[in-house]
Amino acid sequence: MGNILIIEDDVEVRELLTIILKRAGHTVTEAGDGRDGIHAFRTNQIDLIITDLIMPRQEGLETIVQLRQEFPNLKIIAISGGNPGGKNNYLQAARLCGASKTFIKPFENAEIIAAVAELLAEN
Repeated sequence: MGNILIIEDDVEVRELLTIILKRAGHTVTEAGDGRDGIHAFRTNQIDLIITDLIMPRQEGLETIVQLRQEFPNLKIIAISGGNPGGKNNYLQAARLCGASKTFIKPFENAEIIAAVAELLAEN
């Protein structure tokens, strides 16, 4: 099982992800935005990150780029509920910035669990 960092400003989504990942046997660390997420990543041993894209203080794209520069092999899943340019365009930008996988909210719990298992198995 892995150590997973969830970076998500929506408390309900963050709590749901925490519950489903803990039930799957993972250890979970939480952060409410990209700045707190970067700090949490640097102070914990993290195997995989799940990050929202639209957040206050520091958005997901900036967070992905920053982490990818230092840790090119880090596994990152980007999630988004939407944006003015359309969900798919924002998620496509996340893939171009280095996200390993992307999901539109709402997503199926089983999809996230399967993606996490797949990415952690690549290590």
